[in-house]
Amino acid sequence: MTIAPTITVRRVTTTRSGGFSAPPYDSFNLGDHVGDDPAAVRRNRDRLAEGIGLPPERLVWMEQIHGRNVEIVDGPRAEPVPATDALVTTVPGLALVVLTADCVPILLSDDEAGVIAAVHAGRIGARIGIVPRVLDAMVSVGARLDRVGALLGPAASGRQYEVPAAMRADVEKHLPGSATTTVRGTPGLDLRAGISRQLTEAGIGAIAVDPRCTIEDHTLFSHRRGAPTGRIGGVIWMEAAA
Repeated sequence: MTIAPTITVRRVTTTRSGGFSAPPYDSFNLGDHVGDDPAAVRRNRDRLAEGIGLPPERLVWMEQIHGRNVEIVDGPRAEPVPATDALVTTVPGLALVVLTADCVPILLSDDEAGVIAAVHAGRIGARIGIVPRVLDAMVSVGARLDRVGALLGPAASGRQYEVPAAMRADVEKHLPGSATTTVRGTPGLDLRAGISRQLTEAGIGAIAVDPRCTIEDHTLFSHRRGAPTGRIGGVIWMEAAA
């Protein structure tokens, strides 16, 4: 009798502390596109790999462009996956990384099927449908939507994410549930609320939301609070035990 391996899905969200980058990227900046010293970023990425117990080459990064491209990966990549905002894999021991500093990092998994995804969902990507695209990709490699769980990581909150009224109306039209009013009484967006509604309507029942606001929480990076700045990482991977 053959016993299928048991899959354990791991998720990690980093903060800005514990790294090697100098201000204004202090100190655990994982973004290699924000003007930080490349050597410091490499050291930070190596420390992340060590912290999650994987070799650095088993972490897969993206060249995020605020689009809706999705890439299915089946092994390590020597360079960041170009021009994509979501990664999907069925390979245990391969960690998918999403970088953010106000946008919404989404970590998805069908633990039974052994399918995971990491998604970068900013205002533009969420508006144009990155979430439905990645769900379709997960289903194409064996996931079932009623088994998928989602974690929406730290992001700009509706309390603080101020936008023009016309922009709020436009995003609400394409991502219902995202329109809000900030603490200053101005038009705002709560992308996590809109994405949560979108996931629920797609049939996703298990949705967890990290309540931290990147603009308010100085232990996290926030482009809106102060650019230039670094990027935190959302990481998801599978461990297989016989």
